[in-house]
Amino acid sequence: MSVNAPASVLVVDDEPDLRTLYELTLLREGHQVVAAGDLAQARECLAQQRFDVLITDMRLPDGLGLELLRELNAKQRPEKCIVITAYGSAENAVESLKSGAFDYLTKPVDLKQLRAAVSAAQTSQRQLPDAPRSPQSSAARTAPPPAGGVRSLARIVGTAPSVVQIKERIEKVATSMAPVLILGESGTGKELVARAVHECSHRASGPFVAVNCGAIPENLIESEFFGARKGAFTGASQDREGYFQAAQGGTLFLDEIGDLPLAMQAKLLRVIQERRVRALGGVQEDAVDVRLVSATHRDLAALVASGDFRQDLFYRLNVIELRTPALRERREDLPVLIETLLRRLCDESGAPVPTVSPAALQWLQARELAGNVRELENLLQRALAMSQGPSLEPDDFGALDDGDTLPQVEMLTREAPDASVAEAGHSIPGDLQAYLDDQERQVLLKALKEADFNRTAAAARLGLNLRQMRYRIQRLGITMPSDPAFDDGDAG
Repeated sequence: MSVNAPASVLVVDDEPDLRTLYELTLLREGHQVVAAGDLAQARECLAQQRFDVLITDMRLPDGLGLELLRELNAKQRPEKCIVITAYGSAENAVESLKSGAFDYLTKPVDLKQLRAAVSAAQTSQRQLPDAPRSPQSSAARTAPPPAGGVRSLARIVGTAPSVVQIKERIEKVATSMAPVLILGESGTGKELVARAVHECSHRASGPFVAVNCGAIPENLIESEFFGARKGAFTGASQDREGYFQAAQGGTLFLDEIGDLPLAMQAKLLRVIQERRVRALGGVQEDAVDVRLVSATHRDLAALVASGDFRQDLFYRLNVIELRTPALRERREDLPVLIETLLRRLCDESGAPVPTVSPAALQWLQARELAGNVRELENLLQRALAMSQGPSLEPDDFGALDDGDTLPQVEMLTREAPDASVAEAGHSIPGDLQAYLDDQERQVLLKALKEADFNRTAAAARLGLNLRQMRYRIQRLGITMPSDPAFDDGDAG
């Protein structure tokens, strides 16, 4: 179906006046319209022909409009469904979107929004050219995402099952207007996923506006979101648009939505329900056509339980949930992630792409990487700055910060516990640093003795590199044998 071709639309509403209003509005746009007054008539129309768009009221004399959605999904029909819900009925809107509706409209229906919703539903029909529209194939056989969407999906690197799954879900949910909530730890690529949702959708030609909700001062947050009129507050010397206006026709990405103040949560909920915003200091409300994608690393359900996040807003945002996997859940992707990040970093600086030695890869594999891909990228940036050869070695990652000492000691004492450590575990030491130094000294001495005081061998046993080993020996005042045989050629 061509984007500019007229759509065939089935309108289902039990109120004759509204049915006529919707029909006339869409006929003026050049669409072909069929009207039905209840579920029975709608089913008869659907049995006789296929439509591009179905518009149905939620409550009908003989049942709910959602029944039509579920029946169409069960038969794999291609119609895009738009549900009309009562004003303020958040539960109905959320349920309709979860049942597969492309979009929803709130009564009283704004005719401009009706036209826009039908146009968007029409555009999202990415049927393969000349694809047969049979119940078995028409809904399942859709064309691949547009070129920008393919590139966005390619930027989500990895072949782990969790990564493959989230890419498939992105393609599936991108064709809907339903809000998306992306959950995941910091550094797992939530904004990358949000951009992919946008680029795979029919809104790809529109703007993608990303907002960090936790970075906006509370006294400015309303004007930042909704815009402000000249003179609305001190310093407002001219009209300025907000994030909703800037994202018109596109996608608004609200990152760290869990940090949004409660007062602003209530205002955001109203905008989502009414799809209208009033600029600060303004008189009239303006309609907005924006798809919302939100993200957070926080547990929103727990915030709802504690009263720090509105339950009604949570259900409005969490229609479709995507979860970005932590790096520890897909360790098999680490080599390809390292290669991809190094290539991008070197392309930006114009430097040749180095290789990563097996020892360096092993060092990275052994790290917890609590910051996920973002931490991995920072480590690679540091290694590129420190490296002086064509290959990155463990020493290039500069793992000698004081901040590394405590976690390393904890790891060593877990792997090689000493009797005195176990005994001391029943009491709290008076000097924690001295106690930790003593335990580290004992572990290092034990490793050195078992390796005949060969520092390279002892370091490998403990998962350290030679520079780390020398640093700890010097800091802890460990005396090495004076025999040159124990020097292992690491002078300097």
